[in-house]
Order: sequence, then C-alpha cells, then structure tokens
Amino acid sequence: MSVLDLALVGPDESTRESLEGTVATARRAEQLGYHRVWYAEHHNIDAIASSATAVLIAHVAAHTERIRLGAGGIMLPNHAPLTIAEQFGTLATLHPGRIDLGLGRAPGSDQATMRALRRGPEAAETFPRDVLELQGYLSGESLVPNVHATPGRATDVPLYILGSSLFGAQLAAVLGLPYGFASHFAPAALHEAVALYRERFEPSAQLDRPHVIAGVNVLAAESADEAQEQLHVTKKARVRSLFNRGGRRLSDGEAEQILRSPQAVHVEQMMRYTAVGTPDAVRAYLDDFVVEADADELMVVHTAQSLALRLRSLELTAEATELAS
Repeated sequence: MSVLDLALVGPDESTRESLEGTVATARRAEQLGYHRVWYAEHHNIDAIASSATAVLIAHVAAHTERIRLGAGGIMLPNHAPLTIAEQFGTLATLHPGRIDLGLGRAPGSDQATMRALRRGPEAAETFPRDVLELQGYLSGESLVPNVHATPGRATDVPLYILGSSLFGAQLAAVLGLPYGFASHFAPAALHEAVALYRERFEPSAQLDRPHVIAGVNVLAAESADEAQEQLHVTKKARVRSLFNRGGRRLSDGEAEQILRSPQAVHVEQMMRYTAVGTPDAVRAYLDDFVVEADADELMVVHTAQSLALRLRSLELTAEATELAS
C-alpha cells in the first residue's frame, strides 16, 4: 500500500504549511510501513502545492530515510524528456533506490495554463515516443545520437505509465511497464483498462509480469459520523475545484446548493471509489476494492481537508491493514 499526497493547501493553511505537511506525511508514512509516496504535477490550482514536483520530491527525500518517493505523475508533454531525465537522474543519484517516475500525458491544467507552459494541444500526440526517449536517457542507451542525461545516464529510474483510459493501458502493456490507474478521481474505465493491460502485457527489462496500481480515496476516522462529516467537507472542496470560475471561490452556501443539485453527480462519479468510516470499515472496503480493481498495489489518497485529519487517517488505515506487521 502506497500514498498519493496531493500537497493540499487547506482552507486555513498557507502554501508553506502545506509543503511542511508533505514532509510530515512522508515521515509518518515511512514509520508506518507504507511502500511509497508520490506527488502529482498540477498547475494553477490554489489548493494543490505540488506543481514543481521534482523540487518537492528532493525536499521530502532529504527529510526521510527509506521510503520510496516519486511522481504520480509528471505530465511529460509539458517537458522535454531530457530535462525530466536530468531532474530524476539527479534525484536517483542523490537518493539511490528510492526514486520512481510516473508519467502521464494530460496537461494537469486548463487551456490557458497550457499556453503559459508553452504547451500546444498537439503535445500529447508524441507521448509514446517521448516515453521511449526518456527511457533511453535513463537506461544509458540514448535514442538521440551524442545526447546523454548527466546526471541520469544509466540510473535506470523505474518508469510507470499513469492514466484513466485505454490508451495508457495499451502503452504500458506494449512497453512492459507498471500501470497506475487514476480511479481515485476518474474511475469510469477502471475494469476495462486493467483487463486490457493484463491481457496485452509484454515483459520488459524493467518488469517481467503486469503490475497494476489503483488509486482509492480514504477518509478514516475514529467514528463513522466523523468520517461522514469529513466526506461532506471533501465533497464541497471537489465542488469548488469543478465549479469555481474566474478566480472566484464558491461560498459554503453555494457549494452546498450544488451538492443538492443534479450537478452533484459529477462529484459522486469522481469519488466513486472512496473508503469512509472507522478503521474496520476502511479495511473491509480496501479488501474488496483490491479484488474489484484487480490491483497489485493500492495508492491511497487521504483527502481530509486538514493535515491533522490526513495524518490520523494515514495512521488508522495503517493500523487497520496491519502494514507494519
């Protein structure tokens, strides 16, 4: 079991407090026996502080000892493959055996932000080729004559293909790479994508058999009522992420109104896979979900809107699933 830390900036938190919270979360996850912690590249979202993903990983790695850290993921079309190879090659050189590189092809932003990133709408079309180019830099077998990643060359940073559609599943299968499905916010194609990936998987130098990582939201609390209250607050935060316009933040009343309207179906669909309740309830849900998702690894996303509540959810989930045993 692993953790996706969205580096949330809570309603009453500063960005600095959020970044300090990522360190606290990783240190606690390490103590509790989680396998890895990943951070996602998002841009122009006030509530998420992981936009400079490699920088954040470097900071957290310097304040932890053993736990694997990585990107879940880097949106590769936003970057030159050589740049990412150098960044993650540097991380792997400084922290050998601890760095992962998950790759996605979505922009991680809106269209205006895409333009600010100097990314055109056609950028995603070269994603498969860019993955191979990046893999070449990291393996030491560059596909670009006389161009090498330094640091990065021959670090063999493990790659993961991330997605929420059949495209990513097919690419991961053909390349023989692990596949991470974003079922924590885009669950619709989960079963079809995982089945396709397992059916078409071809062994590679990195991986000899399929490996599926499935995302799932978790809100573990001391009581069922407390967990349900956290779920409601989380849903309001999702409403704001979907319906805020022009920099204007929806009020609590407006968010509540949307949750009572037909528009709430979008939030319910996004949060279809969410474990909510006491530790026993969360464990039962995760036991069922790992079977439903046909997953080898769960990437849990603790979505409570304060650091203290997320840390407690992290702890209760670890205790319930006996991670440290």
